[in-house]
Amino acid sequence: MKIQILQVAKTRDMHLSALEAEYEKRLQAFAKLENTVLQASKHDDRSRVQKEESDLFLQKLNKDARIIALDERGKEMSTEEFAELLRKERDFGAGHIQFLIGGSHGLHPAVLAAAQEQLALSKMTFTHEMVRVFLKEQLYRAFTILAGKKYHK
Repeated sequence: MKIQILQVAKTRDMHLSALEAEYEKRLQAFAKLENTVLQASKHDDRSRVQKEESDLFLQKLNKDARIIALDERGKEMSTEEFAELLRKERDFGAGHIQFLIGGSHGLHPAVLAAAQEQLALSKMTFTHEMVRVFLKEQLYRAFTILAGKKYHK
């Protein structure tokens, strides 16, 4: 299974980068993970930033992949439900998921509309750098559930 994470800018916090690297290493046993870093806009105006970044996202979308945008207004699901989503895509879908993580101004409505699904990790707002760690940990947890491992208790 191929999982691609499209994100705005690199993670600058070395502690969060270390956590990302740890989960990326763990995920190797279950899926091919690819991180695609998009250039962050240098402007401050929310609508301008979202528009500039949306152009980059839309160019990278794969029509054969299941596209899931991470957004605080998206659907919430349990880890078990998330594992089931991955299982269905792995076993019956194209076997390729693109997760979209916007920058500090979030995703443009056009990017959200291009996604088949919008997923919220929580009703709370997190930095986009923290969301990357949370997503990778949940991916690992979901795959361990599918593999019958004891990571998820």
